[in-house]
Amino acid sequence: MIDSTRVRTLMEANSLSQSELARLVGITQGAIAKIVGNNPGGSSHLHKIARALGTTPEYLTGESDDPSAGAVPTPTGKDIAEHLDLVEIAMVDMAYGMGATFADDRIGVDLVHFPKIWVDQLTHSAPAHLAWARGKGDSMSPTISDGDMVLIDRSERRVEDQDLIWAFTIGDMAMIKRLRIRGDKVTILSDNGEVPADTAHPDEINIIGRITRVVKPA
Repeated sequence: MIDSTRVRTLMEANSLSQSELARLVGITQGAIAKIVGNNPGGSSHLHKIARALGTTPEYLTGESDDPSAGAVPTPTGKDIAEHLDLVEIAMVDMAYGMGATFADDRIGVDLVHFPKIWVDQLTHSAPAHLAWARGKGDSMSPTISDGDMVLIDRSERRVEDQDLIWAFTIGDMAMIKRLRIRGDKVTILSDNGEVPADTAHPDEINIIGRITRVVKPA
């Protein structure tokens, strides 16, 4: 018989609700509610419940008083990523303007896992040098539309190849545009033919990285 008190205690220690534990185990929330009740009986999912709670079936049934003896450690995010061959890439929470948007709109950076085999098909750069961001506006349409995701290669910070697309800032404004440098003049180009070109001095521009891929919503 499962000791419901021990299940409830471990759920609290792991900050798991009944529905969250149910998802981990692959059963209904109602089944978990029965287990944590006063007369839980047994369960054919005992081993899965113990693993989700980081303990052993013996502890949950009262056969052992040590919750960690023989328990399989709960895998960490890093363990899961390594097992699935995933890599971390920064997700920048700032909409770069195809036009311009204020750079201080950025809220933060999250690390998101992506399949390594897929990332390797997109770029040869190391994941630590990459960042995803979302474009805003239509001045780079049709190449980049409003809401498209762009992959920024932050290892490329020097504009040597002309007319490529770059993520950059000028003062407090963030942009995604094509850049053409001639001497002390930078021409800022849009792919939308209705948007006129602009100019700036090279010292005004802070290159974030080159746009290497554009991913459009399905």
